[in-house]
Amino acid sequence: MNSRAIAEPLIRRGRELCDGPRRLIHYTPDTRANTLVTDLDNHPHAFLIACIMDRQIKAERAWAIPHELSLRLGGFDFPRLEALSARKLRAAMIKPTPLHRYNDEMARNLFLAIALISDRYRGNAAQIWDSQPSSAELVFRFLEFRGVGPKIATMAANLLVRDFKVPLADYYSIDISPDVHTRRVFERLGLLAAGASTEALIYRARGLHPEYPGIMDLAAWEVGRQWCRPSHPQCPQCYLRAICPSSRRQVKPEAP
Repeated sequence: MNSRAIAEPLIRRGRELCDGPRRLIHYTPDTRANTLVTDLDNHPHAFLIACIMDRQIKAERAWAIPHELSLRLGGFDFPRLEALSARKLRAAMIKPTPLHRYNDEMARNLFLAIALISDRYRGNAAQIWDSQPSSAELVFRFLEFRGVGPKIATMAANLLVRDFKVPLADYYSIDISPDVHTRRVFERLGLLAAGASTEALIYRARGLHPEYPGIMDLAAWEVGRQWCRPSHPQCPQCYLRAICPSSRRQVKPEAP
């Protein structure tokens, strides 16, 4: 079976997610926190800030940070954030309990993100993705924020397209995010050699679906999170079992 045929179920699942109606996505179990980061009409900066915070901690914790900050600051409207000094933002990240693993770094990223939104986007973060920019331009705009690398930039672009149905001029430059679950699924499907570089994963996805490489992102992540686990994979429950070489042999646990 060729690589495209192996990847087709992931591509098909990706299309289902992108083409389906917009629905409430639970980025965090806290209803109030989730409501804030998904309110692109009134608090688009909350979505952006959550993306910036999604680094070196569990995603559910990172996406709750805007709400936790809103409680400490008395609100999360942009003029309120814009008026805060770097010192006050740092204090809000730390007290009464630390919000992140790297609070000093994230406080600086937050302060500079607010400044960039104010200067470049006139206080409205939604201008980052409004007016159907090209995918390359959208990813570039995210990369301009301190602390955002290709993984977070492509994640943010994928979320906007897939979950919020934000239209773009094209989708060529939205790559798959090099997540540990995604990598594991690609390796066990035989689409990627074990231990291959991040660049190899990205270019493999580009070759499999050049018009929108990131379309497989959540599909592969779901499989990795639910069934294709590091040890004791649940192959009988996985919809890829019929085409996956690893489902037909014993999968050795990954090294810690």
